[in-house]
Amino acid sequence: MIRVAVVDDHTVMRQGLVGLLEGEPDVEVVGEAGDAETALAMLQATTPDVALIDIGLPGTSGVDLTAQVKLRVPGVAVLIVTMHEREDYLFQALRAGASGYVLKGADVRDLLAAVRTVASGETYVSQKLTGNLVGDYLRRVGESEDSTDYDGLSEREVEILRLIAEGLTTPEIGAALHVSPHTVQSHRDHIMTKLDLHSRVALTKYAIRKGLIQLDP
Repeated sequence: MIRVAVVDDHTVMRQGLVGLLEGEPDVEVVGEAGDAETALAMLQATTPDVALIDIGLPGTSGVDLTAQVKLRVPGVAVLIVTMHEREDYLFQALRAGASGYVLKGADVRDLLAAVRTVASGETYVSQKLTGNLVGDYLRRVGESEDSTDYDGLSEREVEILRLIAEGLTTPEIGAALHVSPHTVQSHRDHIMTKLDLHSRVALTKYAIRKGLIQLDP
């Protein structure tokens, strides 16, 4: 059972999220709040697996609240839920310790997938935002870099990197390659160490730059 808390200052939105989540058999809503101070106290008292936090809260931002949550209740995975598609908001949230960033206009299935993904220890970023990021990045990347040089990655690590960039979760990659999730996690850690990259977004950018995956036209 995934224990979830919802933090949003808009009552209708908050109650809508609570109702949606309570309809899922593997999700239990353990608390809700409309401001940062109440939210922090509630999260410390309930210690949920996942906290859905709006980026715009009265008195402070969801990003600042995320940093406080990770400091005081580090076991809580924070999923930012917002209407903002701006890259700077995304990166601020990830730097503050958020495990995911999903747009309020996303499909219900995407929101639920985001909750389950961050609850499993993975990172989730809305596909629309990831596509924008990669597209912008590609426009800035020159063609001079050798796309066949994978900076010391083994053949298996390159394959795992490609699957990560395609959006597969650790269990899905393990099933595709007939190895355990623990083995996939170990390879991912080695990849991040070799490339000095620290998030799925950064790995996706690298994979696109190297030609491992292609954006849909």
